[in-house]
Amino acid sequence: MDTTESDQRRSGLTSALGAYVIWGFLPLYLLLVREVPAFEFVGWRILWTLPLCLVIVAVRKQLPQLRAALATPKVMMLLLTSATLIAINWVVYVWAIQQGNVYAASLGYYINPLVNVLLGTLLLGERLSRAQWAAVALAGIGVSMLLAGALTTLWISLTLALSFGTYGLIRKQVDVGALPGLTIESLLLSLPAAGVAIYYAGLPAGSSFTQSFGLGAAIMLGGALTAFPLLLFAIAARKLPYSTLGFIQFLAPSIVFVLGLTVFGEELKWAQAACFACIWIAAAIFVWDLWSRSRTPVAS
Repeated sequence: MDTTESDQRRSGLTSALGAYVIWGFLPLYLLLVREVPAFEFVGWRILWTLPLCLVIVAVRKQLPQLRAALATPKVMMLLLTSATLIAINWVVYVWAIQQGNVYAASLGYYINPLVNVLLGTLLLGERLSRAQWAAVALAGIGVSMLLAGALTTLWISLTLALSFGTYGLIRKQVDVGALPGLTIESLLLSLPAAGVAIYYAGLPAGSSFTQSFGLGAAIMLGGALTAFPLLLFAIAARKLPYSTLGFIQFLAPSIVFVLGLTVFGEELKWAQAACFACIWIAAAIFVWDLWSRSRTPVAS
């Protein structure tokens, strides 16, 4: 490996760690805005993400990509679908954390990489190795355990995994960069987001954004905590092998799981513990297989 490639991988690793650490500790930020209703918070999150994305797009000189995407009806239709999915994902995640269902949120993002595998196999014609199929089967066993002991929160985990997995599938097929794509998604969601903000402003309690300077500043921070991790992720995706990125992907839900045990003090039920054990083993099998296959020399 030459110096340039080594520097790129080091930069990619730093970016990936930054993105997943921010996503992992996001529940701590949500404690600052826990009094804001989930729908209202997501509305403000969208509204404050859009101007920040526009500034970064301009700085990164990606305005031509943005204009090209806006002028392509097929791209816009796909981004409208992905925007809807990511909005659902955000609302469910924020609501779950606010309600104390931290384990359910964590489990959703443990399942997500395996959902991506299934979607790739069923819809993109990708093929799995025996070890990867074993990992998927083990994860399925883990999720089925929740049917016995934690049915009330299973919908949270599956909604998060399926919405983000389908979101990733759509974005994978859209010929637009991560940041311009996020900018357009925020633009498409800005009108309903503004409607949500206006609705809550008209309620007797008034808008959360104007209740206090501290709460307003915390809500504004949501824009940066949306845009910057996605930008770091986009950098990492270009510079790191998929196997390495896949391994780091499990960092965020692991942090969330630890926060659920410590900061949030959520009770760990037996079904959740068994399910997490299956997911962790499945993740280890899957990542080990990716890693070992990436190190196997390809015959010429």
